[in-house]
Amino acid sequence: MSGGLGGMISAEKAARRGVPSLTWGPGQARRLELMRPFARLEAARVLVDGCGVGMYVEALQAFTSEVHGLDIEESYLREAQARGLRLLVAAAAEALPYPDNTFDIVLSHEVIEHVADDRQAVAEMVRVLRPGGRILLFCPNRWFPFETHGHYWRGRYHFGNTPLINYLPDPLRNRLAPHVRAYSGRALRRLFAGLPVRIVHHTRIFPAFDRIMRRHPRAGRLLRCMADLLERTPLNWLGLSHFMVVEKTP
Repeated sequence: MSGGLGGMISAEKAARRGVPSLTWGPGQARRLELMRPFARLEAARVLVDGCGVGMYVEALQAFTSEVHGLDIEESYLREAQARGLRLLVAAAAEALPYPDNTFDIVLSHEVIEHVADDRQAVAEMVRVLRPGGRILLFCPNRWFPFETHGHYWRGRYHFGNTPLINYLPDPLRNRLAPHVRAYSGRALRRLFAGLPVRIVHHTRIFPAFDRIMRRHPRAGRLLRCMADLLERTPLNWLGLSHFMVVEKTP
């Protein structure tokens, strides 16, 4: 987290909010390609719910002129505005400042694990979505072998990957990582229980290994090929993130 906005993000904010993507790389591009078969983006009205500094807002403008971005952190939105992005609002995911049935697509990219009330945040996404519209949701998988948001030990926050925390029983896991959630498939689906939606698609995806690709391209390509294969097998339950597509029913 050095240089630019990343250098100004405190450890406390990193723990509470995570660190937003500060650049656009192969990992983000791959996730955008994963979304494309499930979302008609052309001329759509899109909300990026938890947009950070606006990387996906900017990328989605290649498909439609009406891409709205929302984030609780005003400093992130100022950075997005400085890069020329508009239609940005500072608000919490649990109280979206939009009328019912406003958007064709809502993208929630690695956000719900940080909100105060994930069930309410999901209900708000459904509320502002028009019937037939879709939520594109990415969030941490409980069974990925590493907790990527760091951990607390003896009251001190340690940033970075920590192995096996999410495999611990909840009382122990939540003492080490009280600042962030990780979801099993069942827990993720429970967030939508009782809401007027249907699950269109649900899978788990592995990392894109961007940093390894930059430093060791050959090793990075090998890891990416292996991950692509694993994503097509039952072993995808070990993936880094859930990718879920949810459609609002009439």
